[in-house]
Amino acid sequence: MSPASEKPSSEKPRVAVIGLGSMGYGMALSLKKAGFMVTGCDVSADAVKRFVADGGQGADTPAGAAQGADIVVSVVVNAAQTATILFGTDGVAETLPKGAVFVSSATMDPDVARRLAGDLEATGRHYLDAPISGGAQRAAQGELTILASGSEAAFAKARPALDAMAAKLYELGDAAGQGAAFKMINQLLAGVHIAAASEAIAFAAKQGLDIRKVYEVITASAGNSWMFENRMPHVLDGDYTPRSAVDIFVKDLGIIQDMARTAKFPVPVSAAALQMFLMTSASGMGRDDDASVARMYAKVTGTKLPGEPN
Repeated sequence: MSPASEKPSSEKPRVAVIGLGSMGYGMALSLKKAGFMVTGCDVSADAVKRFVADGGQGADTPAGAAQGADIVVSVVVNAAQTATILFGTDGVAETLPKGAVFVSSATMDPDVARRLAGDLEATGRHYLDAPISGGAQRAAQGELTILASGSEAAFAKARPALDAMAAKLYELGDAAGQGAAFKMINQLLAGVHIAAASEAIAFAAKQGLDIRKVYEVITASAGNSWMFENRMPHVLDGDYTPRSAVDIFVKDLGIIQDMARTAKFPVPVSAAALQMFLMTSASGMGRDDDASVARMYAKVTGTKLPGEPN
């Protein structure tokens, strides 16, 4: 951590975390553990109550959470929610002090990130484009990877919180949009790898192979990927509790298609992966774990997977 993040709690910046889902809650806890005074806000009153019970402070609205804050960390799903948090009724921009920084962790189109940054910076506040990767467990441990871009002033203002939340902080440019673009390249690969892993494990099951042995062999072979190794145990265990939901990749791979169409750049592999996630969502599994793509393959082909009905 930087020296700024090691100051006594009384001298540390005040932080608000908007969005106390699985990632945001962990990030709020990691900030609190690092000695920050943290106010949490979420559309779920129960999430806020839980954070208060864990020793944090709570607010009913983004505007209330941002009152007097030096740093606001927004951990929501998409650009539309980010825009509402910033400029909607009871939005952050109503109360965030001049010179404070808004750290946006949502995955979004880089053009939209640039527009939101420009709109906020015109009011005298800073905007840091800072998508995240790493999952809920790493969020709670303060070990995320953060892909950030923004002005030197935005980085300087946000750095104490970034140090507390991240094991790896990549500084990717001096303007919003670069962080978002890096994240979309990551999401292209992640979505394709999950779809491919799901196809492979379901195809192996259709061949009558012991898929636990398939997992053992593939994770020790050249065909392995991080997503195969991380997600396919969910299939082996028949446990589709959402760590990351199918609909996240419907959104993210959809953004990639929009970006590619604008750039007139062909992305046929990620387009095929998007169709797999769309079919899985249309089958009623949109809110289930993204490894459910394997279940979609199994249902279409009459293949038995662990935990699934015959």
